[in-house]
Amino acid sequence: MSKKPKILLIYTGGTIGMMKDYKTNALKAFDFRQLLDKIPELQQLNCQIDSVSFENPIDSSNMNTKYYVDIVEIIEKNYDLFDGFVILSGSDTMSYTSSATSFMLENLQKPVIFTGSQLPIGDLRTDAKENLITSIEVACAQKNGFPIIQEVCLYFEYKLYRANRTTKMNAEQFEAFVSMNYPPLAESGVYLKFNEHYLLKNAEKSAPLIIRKKLITDIAILKIFPGITKNVVESILNIKNLKGLILETFGSGNAPNEIWFINLIKKAISGNIRIINVTQCLGGNVNQGHYDTSVALKKIGVVSGKDITTEAAIAKLMYLLNENFSLEEFTYYFEKSIRGEIS
Repeated sequence: MSKKPKILLIYTGGTIGMMKDYKTNALKAFDFRQLLDKIPELQQLNCQIDSVSFENPIDSSNMNTKYYVDIVEIIEKNYDLFDGFVILSGSDTMSYTSSATSFMLENLQKPVIFTGSQLPIGDLRTDAKENLITSIEVACAQKNGFPIIQEVCLYFEYKLYRANRTTKMNAEQFEAFVSMNYPPLAESGVYLKFNEHYLLKNAEKSAPLIIRKKLITDIAILKIFPGITKNVVESILNIKNLKGLILETFGSGNAPNEIWFINLIKKAISGNIRIINVTQCLGGNVNQGHYDTSVALKKIGVVSGKDITTEAAIAKLMYLLNENFSLEEFTYYFEKSIRGEIS
């Protein structure tokens, strides 16, 4: 580690990279090469900041797995040159993108911090400056010559979260994200305080960074609701080339136990479709078998998502489907914490 940490900003798109043209009132992309000129406060940080932008910055809603690969390839290319990475992206899909990134980076030993904003960087009341400045400060933080953060995180409105524990829960408040099942890793107030006993640490310091670029996207989400019909469930499960399904259930993992529903799920599992049980609730844990309405799911091979978020479940499913696991092996690895995504 250098005495003066080197931080790479990676701009993919999103509100944080916009500035208002006061002549036309239109928003336009910010040139991050002028970062220190526009945000002189960054010069107070004891680090060297470089930046790279997507050639064509994308809206959050257009984020997909191709761009996930673009992000991790930038990190891969610059991993030995920088001490930390701050990724600026649209907040609407940030929990999805950052969760996927956490699975794609194996043996990570440097901070990768996602952040963004609800208002453009040039807006008078913007939250962009605080989010950006503190994210860089977090990425710079060291203890005994090593980075304090050695995982993929998401920073927003004074709190640093494990990325694969987050969900965006508000479209209008600056406090846009929550991590219901895992406490913040750090909180920013008068001081920046790290909750070090919650941090993820890579046990093998000498292990090289491994990039997992292959993600299987032949998956779907089925959200259970009262009155859901056989036709709806059947149509989802009959999607061509479907390999995995996130089943968003009630409460602690409950779903209809009608014969037609159980038979459809059982048939899909026997056809090598991996089905994950994730609760619709913002917080809490799937506990298959706790109620009668989840006993059958457990018996036929539905995998428990435990307290994983839907966003992280999608990312983990895409990641694990690339391996040629049996149902037993797949269940073992999905129900096991790989990147701190499950308690």
